[in-house]
Amino acid sequence: MERVVRKMADEEILKKLTDAMASIDYDGTLKACREAMSKGIPPAKVVGALSEGMQIIGDKFETKEYFLSELIMAGEIMKEAQETLKPHFKAGQIKVPGKVVMGTVEGDLHDIGKNIVVSLLSSAGYEVTDLGVNVPAQKFVEAVRKVKPDILGMSALLRATVPEMGNVIDGLKKAGLRQKVKIIVGGLPLNAEYAKKLGADYYAEDAWKGVELIRKVVEKS
Repeated sequence: MERVVRKMADEEILKKLTDAMASIDYDGTLKACREAMSKGIPPAKVVGALSEGMQIIGDKFETKEYFLSELIMAGEIMKEAQETLKPHFKAGQIKVPGKVVMGTVEGDLHDIGKNIVVSLLSSAGYEVTDLGVNVPAQKFVEAVRKVKPDILGMSALLRATVPEMGNVIDGLKKAGLRQKVKIIVGGLPLNAEYAKKLGADYYAEDAWKGVELIRKVVEKS
């Protein structure tokens, strides 16, 4: 009976954590994290509850109940929550889901969508190398060679800079690296057909779909 009561109490705390995360409640999320740790709830379960909250946020973003500002805030809360949990993980318990290189192509200085993807992936434990904006093709190639990522993500907002994505992919082919990485592209001027013509593997129409797509691709690899 005591074990059943304990389990119910733990589930109540985890639900509270999921609800706080889903509501983008900074104080409530961190408080629930600390409460979970004080009750001895395994960190992996806490991360699971946080992830459930993030999924709800993603669903609300897709239905336009939440917007970019909420996604950015959610990413920051998730980062803080992960920092709170780190001391409670034993050595070797924290596993990196995957490695990702991200950047905005040369000639383009827009990075809002890219930054959201970087923030959300980082908060979920991915090893993310952010190359920034106005990134030359060769810098992308060098990063893929050095980091050996699972995913290369490129973004562009200006129609005139989209062909740079093709230049990056051509550079990877010449370097013998194209088959070693999956490529995801995103940005306002793009669509799935255009992405395919550029030689990309996947197209993401917004930041949240980009994050979900990267997770699925990494899980399959």
